Amino acid sequence: MARYNIAEAKAKFSELVDKAMAGEEVVIARANQPLLKLVPYHGRGRTLKPGSAKGQIWMSDDFDQPLDDFKD
Repeated sequence: MARYNIAEAKAKFSELVDKAMAGEEVVIARANQPLLKLVPYHGRGRTLKPGSAKGQIWMSDDFDQPLDDFKD
C-alpha cells in the first residue's frame, strides 16, 4: 500500500492515477491520518429500465390484510 500526503499527491496525481488503475492501493493522508483511497471507477454495469421486472413479482391478494398474530 502506497501512502501519500496531500501535497505530494497533488504533485504526483497523474502517477497515482496510473498506479490505482494498475491495481495498486493508493492512500492519501493528512497529518499521517488516512483520508481516502484512490480506486478505479467501474460504473454500475448494466442500466436498469423501468418495467424490466414486469411479471416477475407476485403478491398475494390478502397482502395488506392484518395478520392474525397482531390482532388485539
